[in-house]
Amino acid sequence: MITGATGCGKSYLACAIGQQACQLGFKVLYLNLNRFLEKVALARLDGTFNNLLNTLEKIHLIIFDDFGLAPLTQDVKLAFLQILEDRYARKATIFASQIPVENWYEYINEPTIADAILDRIVPKAHRFDLKGDSLRNKK
Repeated sequence: MITGATGCGKSYLACAIGQQACQLGFKVLYLNLNRFLEKVALARLDGTFNNLLNTLEKIHLIIFDDFGLAPLTQDVKLAFLQILEDRYARKATIFASQIPVENWYEYINEPTIADAILDRIVPKAHRFDLKGDSLRNKK
């Protein structure tokens, strides 16, 4: 779980970890949350949702970037729950977010699903809370 303000290096750190995993021979997938929302919606429409879940389950490290920027639909909440259940204690997942972890429950906005999702993320997670100004503003 990598959190911090806009431009502080969350995506950069997540991608650096992903690149290192690739160099060590692991399969890595980077998904911006907006792209993930699109993938879930499309997979539901064309009947390939189970294929999507099976594909994601085989990836050693999934990076979800910009977690918290877009509202989560019911389908995406359930997809996150299924993905995290499939990966729990077996595969790695990185969440990069501007939202502090203590506000994720509110962001998910559905108590039962939020409890289930966060129970699969928070207890064993390594947390990085990045501080500082945007790196994009520096010359």
